Parts: sequence; C-alpha cells; structure tokens
Amino acid sequence: MSALWTAIVLVALISFTLKAAGPALLGSRPVPARAAAVIALFAPALLAGLIMTDFAGPGWSEADWTIAAGLSSAVVAYLCRAPALVSVAVAVVVTALLRAVV
Repeated sequence: MSALWTAIVLVALISFTLKAAGPALLGSRPVPARAAAVIALFAPALLAGLIMTDFAGPGWSEADWTIAAGLSSAVVAYLCRAPALVSVAVAVVVTALLRAVV
C-alpha cells in the first residue's frame, strides 16, 4: 500500500474515532454546539486537502487545467444550491468532456 493510501486510511480511522468518542463519552447528553461545529468541519477540510494535493501534484508541477475547470464547475454548481453529489458529478463530466475535446 502506498504512503498516500496509508495516510487516507489513518485519517479515516482518526475521523471515525473522534466522531464515535462524543457519544461514547457523553452518553445521552447532547454534544456542545461548538464541538459539533468543529467535528462537522473535519470531513470538508480533509477532502479539500486531498483534492488540492491530487490536483497540484508534487511541487505544483503537474497541475492540469482540465481539473481546474472541473473543480471550478463544482464550485459554481454548489453555489447554485446543487447537492454535493450533483456538484461532484458536474465536475467529473466537465473534466471528462474537456479531456475528450483536447
């Protein structure tokens, strides 16, 4: 297994552990609002980091303009209130079409 996949698995396990620790430690008491807000931001932050490292490549030398266009289209779709899954699908379609044309 490559170092990237090892990191992904470790991050997933840590995220799962943190999310499971709240109910396990608090029992039936509600999670404080501030803690819930921080926990909710873990997944988007990790996803953004993985996307940027995949997009940029080592040393930002392999940046691909078709991926940048796809990511931009996902942002536009998400800002137009499209669900996250639809935004990802839009990004995939735009990237694939641009690569097919070029």
